[in-house]
Amino acid sequence: MLSLLLPIISLCSLSNAYTFSPNPATSTFLLNSQSKSIKKTKLAAGGFEWDDPQEAFDQDVSNPFKNADFDFGDNKEDGEGTLTVDAARLLSPRLEGTNIYLIGMMGCGKSAVGDVLARRMGTYNFLDSDVIIESATNMSIPEIFKSEGEEGFRDVEAQVLDSIHAYGRCVIGTGGGMVCRIQNWSKLQTGIVIYLDVSPEIILKRIGKDPNRPLLQTDDPLETINKLMESREGRYKQADVCIEVTDDMDVNATVEMIVRSVHDFIDDNPPAWKKAKAKAQADGLDWVQ
Repeated sequence: MLSLLLPIISLCSLSNAYTFSPNPATSTFLLNSQSKSIKKTKLAAGGFEWDDPQEAFDQDVSNPFKNADFDFGDNKEDGEGTLTVDAARLLSPRLEGTNIYLIGMMGCGKSAVGDVLARRMGTYNFLDSDVIIESATNMSIPEIFKSEGEEGFRDVEAQVLDSIHAYGRCVIGTGGGMVCRIQNWSKLQTGIVIYLDVSPEIILKRIGKDPNRPLLQTDDPLETINKLMESREGRYKQADVCIEVTDDMDVNATVEMIVRSVHDFIDDNPPAWKKAKAKAQADGLDWVQ
């Protein structure tokens, strides 16, 4: 069985499959050799400069959609008092390295959407679990299904997830059946899970009888998609964020909705230390980091 022969995917092998570029917006601190004091530097984010705070883990970036000073328009000239910004760029400091996992049926757009989302965020890399599987096994997905069956493929898929979830600052597109195994959820839930909810009719319109979709090689692919959706939808909807993708939404419109929804999710689910800080300040206490 391939799942027994395939070694656990190492960070080294992943590095061969993907080139990880340095993080251009990560702050660089200069250490003064005499005073040993840390100097702050300017960061470029979303088209404007801002000071990196002294406490590196609290970059104090708020939800731009709830800030009247931010302009998401057409880069109007002479717009004093406003900052034109791509809200996706401001997700990185707010996520603090947390991964984003895209789940959903085949053909829902996880790869295209994930790639654009990561690029717009600026400091995140995009990983596609199916691409990594093919690179690690030197086999195509249909070949793995033919050789090992669906269970063998799911074993390899789980091994890949075990490895890639250890990375930070990644947008990760998962296979449509990644949610089928309960143990995969413990890895997915280390990040923010986003479900791209696309109707079976739209999925069929997008991928038809694609020969690279082993599960759709049936007499009635629409019925197959409906059955798969029915069996998986309960797990898909356990995602942190659900995005309903309609037929008139292109990749950019879907990314826009994801960016706004994740900003709102972060507001509704602040990290524990931030809750403690707010409580201490409300009680009139000094917050010491």
